[in-house]
Amino acid sequence: MTPNPVRQTAKEIIATLNMQRHPEGGWFAETFRDGDGKTRGASTAIYYLLQAGERSHWHRVRDAVEVWHYYAGDPLLLKISDGTAVEEIRLGTDLAAGERPQAVVPANAWQSAEPLGNFTLVGCTVAPAFEFSSFEMAEPGWEPGR
Repeated sequence: MTPNPVRQTAKEIIATLNMQRHPEGGWFAETFRDGDGKTRGASTAIYYLLQAGERSHWHRVRDAVEVWHYYAGDPLLLKISDGTAVEEIRLGTDLAAGERPQAVVPANAWQSAEPLGNFTLVGCTVAPAFEFSSFEMAEPGWEPGR
């Protein structure tokens, strides 16, 4: 399968999508938030971009499921953990090589991601809607099973 053609650089995509730094690493732009703004809402969606040398540090959303969607660039290595065992999923378009365009992270599962090349653009959908109050970042240097 042919890789997704990319016609823009990571910096151009960041500017075009009006992305900003994310506390876990990388760049993001919220594209959708369900609800009236007074209640949590059913879901949220973001664009998320990681460049070479960047990673999404270990973190979890305690009370919501997160679905990752591959969009463009190089494949992404997504790690999901219950705190001990780690599952690795390669997001991308080379299905014959085991890559998948989508992955699900259960509520309260630890997750971390890194691009396997120059950059990766993905989307993340969280249900119920993402709230920073239910977001937890692991201590620096933490790894599952340690």
